[in-house]
Amino acid sequence: MNTLAGRYEIIRQLGGGGFAVTFLARDNLQPSRPLCVVKQLRPNQTHPRVVEFFEKEAAILEKLGQHPQIPRLLAHFSERENLYIVQEFIEGQDLSQEIIPGKPLSEDYATKLLQDILEVLSFIHSKGVVHRDIKPQNLMRRHRDGQIFLIDFGAVKELGSLIVNSQGEVYTSVVIGTSGYMPSEQKNGRPCLGSDVYAVGMTVIQALTGVVPSQLQEDPLTGEIIWRSKVQVNDHLAEVLTQMVRRHFSLRYSQALEALEALRLPPTILLNPSAKQIYFQEARSRAQQGQGTFSIFALKILESKQIELGLSQEEAEEIHEKVLQPYREYQQKLQEYEQALIDAVKHQYPFNTTTQKDLQDYQQYLGLRQEDIAAIELKVFPQKSQQRKEQIQTEIFEFEFATLTYKSGFLDTTKTWEINRIRGVSKLFIDNLNNGLVLEMVAIPGGQFMMGSPRDEIERYNSESPQHLVTIQPFFMGKYPVTQSQWKAVAALERVNIQLNPEASHFKGANRPVEQVSWDEAMEFCARLAQETGKPYRLPTEAEWEYACRAGTTTPFCFGETITTDLANYNGKYCYGAGPKGEYRGQTTDVGTFPANPFGLYDMHGNTWEWCQDSWHKNYKGAPADGSVWMSDNHTRLLRGGSWNINPWNCRSAVRNCNARDNKYINVGFRVVLG
Repeated sequence: MNTLAGRYEIIRQLGGGGFAVTFLARDNLQPSRPLCVVKQLRPNQTHPRVVEFFEKEAAILEKLGQHPQIPRLLAHFSERENLYIVQEFIEGQDLSQEIIPGKPLSEDYATKLLQDILEVLSFIHSKGVVHRDIKPQNLMRRHRDGQIFLIDFGAVKELGSLIVNSQGEVYTSVVIGTSGYMPSEQKNGRPCLGSDVYAVGMTVIQALTGVVPSQLQEDPLTGEIIWRSKVQVNDHLAEVLTQMVRRHFSLRYSQALEALEALRLPPTILLNPSAKQIYFQEARSRAQQGQGTFSIFALKILESKQIELGLSQEEAEEIHEKVLQPYREYQQKLQEYEQALIDAVKHQYPFNTTTQKDLQDYQQYLGLRQEDIAAIELKVFPQKSQQRKEQIQTEIFEFEFATLTYKSGFLDTTKTWEINRIRGVSKLFIDNLNNGLVLEMVAIPGGQFMMGSPRDEIERYNSESPQHLVTIQPFFMGKYPVTQSQWKAVAALERVNIQLNPEASHFKGANRPVEQVSWDEAMEFCARLAQETGKPYRLPTEAEWEYACRAGTTTPFCFGETITTDLANYNGKYCYGAGPKGEYRGQTTDVGTFPANPFGLYDMHGNTWEWCQDSWHKNYKGAPADGSVWMSDNHTRLLRGGSWNINPWNCRSAVRNCNARDNKYINVGFRVVLG
């Protein structure tokens, strides 16, 4: 492909993704042979309806290109079953070269940037267009005059993902946007003008703090982004940015022009504003620690702070109200949702398609977080699934588990590890769903265990301390990690909160574990199962996972003091303790390939890391002793078990790992629990 449409000579590729490739080209039919940008779209099909959408979006791009800060549309055409758009080439660099992680920029830079973006975005919003992918990489600064250009509209990317079904309906197969800059309503497939406002706010907050959006923490109760404690800026700019990134779209500026007008308003003159700001940050920090309340000790500290800063009682109480109000509003929404769900289950369960759609819209309208929805449904579901409880009938199943024994040869000249295979018996519940999905759930008995690792365990980490006694109630756990066939079946069920890609995995195989799924997607899988069956499927808590993995053992692995690649899939180029090196397979294996643990669970060591419900904590200080979920205000979630590409010491029963809840990797999957 050297020349397109008989005129556009391709010079080099600028970028590319799953649905589009961008080239730098030269227009040979123009006298000056100017440079231009050619974007090749690769839809799944060139159905006439897709071409119709292409023509419509091209017309919109042509109108938008009338603005001096948006590249002009020069041409659009189809050739060899691909669609192409040609736009003006902007010689410059994108703002990822300026907004660099770990390097905060000045308040003046941020204010000017915010104004520049909002001005061009106001024009776009006046045409009723949502950009859908504003981020530093899609903001260009032109070299010759420093002007900001907005590029790479989401609608263009969407054209490359359009699918036409058998009824002739056109829909997109992906959610357009970038994690961290994309608010919840956009993740759920319902972008609005306010979604762009959120993305701009997150971009400017990143410039001010030097922190990428996915690493910013959320308030554990309200879900609001916590950023003001990371940088000192004037109250007016901070208030504008905070409103731009509110979790629920109804609380943000509805479009760019509103945010721009708010930015241009003169800030309110406050008596001793720095003192109020200091007190506000202290009060907000105490409220976060108290999850929406002030303890007696927090109030004493705030009282001392008030006197120290010279604030009146009325000023302090006004700040208290401002800090606590979001928590109160959110708790009220949770109570409202719980009561509505109880009423709906009482009168309308099982839900039809219309009711289910209304439920999803109601959840989004209230702006509830997915984990809060799941917690409420765990309380409500037992009432609607009572008749199904009788159907949870267990059966006995036999399995083979293994232990490793250290053997010395004649005169102790040779030493080997011998695998002992032992017959085990446990109880199993098989959940047969209407769509052919089968889930085998192993009954895990209740009990107590020491969670964490002893100080003399080889290659241990401080995050595994202190060891502490935990009591676990009986529950059911997936016999295997969730497989790709199970994932695909559940991805086809009615959506609860977010979309699921049925072909998520990198290593393909129906009986291999699903991978490349985020914590949010694993939660969605559980929510869909719960919705389909009326049973409270969920992710395990971290304590439940370790208890199930150990299965009564206290050694580094459920097999004994070490591990071999005959017992698990991990990076066998390394050994643990006195154990041997072995095979490195370099990919996932079918679930159940290796022996089970004494509870009858397979693949608890290696193959894929497994998501747990809990937030990451750097150690076990303050951890619950009852096996319950342990949440905090950070964005990271727990991973357990190691994986196919990990050394053996990171596959131990006690080892802890974490990742951002929306990240996906080819070595991360999950399994479900019930109860």
